[in-house]
Amino acid sequence: MKFGLAFASGIGIDSTSAIEISKRAEAAGFDSVWGGEHVIIPEEIDSKYPYTVDGKIPAGPDTPILDPLIWLAYVAAAAPTLKLGTCILILPQRNPVILAKELGTLDSLTDGRVELGIGVGWMKEEFDAIGVPWERRGARTDEYVDAMRALWANDMAEFHGEFVNFPPVSCNPRPVNGDIPIVVGGDTDLAIRRAAKYAQGYFPGTGDTEELKGLMQRLDAALEANDREAGSVEINAMFAMQMGDPVGGAAQLAEMGVDRVMLPAFFFAGDGGLDRLSEFGETVIKQIQ
Repeated sequence: MKFGLAFASGIGIDSTSAIEISKRAEAAGFDSVWGGEHVIIPEEIDSKYPYTVDGKIPAGPDTPILDPLIWLAYVAAAAPTLKLGTCILILPQRNPVILAKELGTLDSLTDGRVELGIGVGWMKEEFDAIGVPWERRGARTDEYVDAMRALWANDMAEFHGEFVNFPPVSCNPRPVNGDIPIVVGGDTDLAIRRAAKYAQGYFPGTGDTEELKGLMQRLDAALEANDREAGSVEINAMFAMQMGDPVGGAAQLAEMGVDRVMLPAFFFAGDGGLDRLSEFGETVIKQIQ
């Protein structure tokens, strides 16, 4: 069982706290730190946030949401054993050629520690502000993955699609291991199908154990439909409802086949938060591993 510190960039929002939370996470036994993403927060949001009862995003206009790739690059040298992940990067908002360069650079500098968590986005107002079409963002996401993987696979790669088109070009440095593991986020049928087709990891948003079991079963069926082995995609499960009995909760998730629990860093916000993070390592992680 691995432990990831999800949304760590939401707690380490300045130079000192970013370094400290990453060092503490590494010492506590976490295998990875993860940064979330929103480029902007609009004044008015009619889109429904999918992971709260009231459909409201748990952030205000003055909430600092750091760019995940810059944040991960900043902390990478301070915690040299940690994997560096995005949870999640809103892929259709990005230029895939530039993103392939950024990710290849980060992965190269960190000896292959990058994991790319992706989603299609839920906030139409953000797409409108950026100037990216909201429609067909799922198809755009899939094609962007294909285009980036083409650039990472070989020099003089070319790609001709609906959204991406380039003649033979090289984009170096390429990822250390020839590719970057992709983690698909989301609880929808489309997210499951995308994970089964493209991903090495799957990160559903639900914290409910029974819902998670159902999603994992649906993922296994989708994997087999794509001629992939059931259970071949790593499951990253949200760890929040289990905090009342974290050792028992982690053991239950491990028995279900979860590979990594994703513990929201917000549990360790405020006074004494980093000490609670270290204590979690002693009382939970070291008991499970």
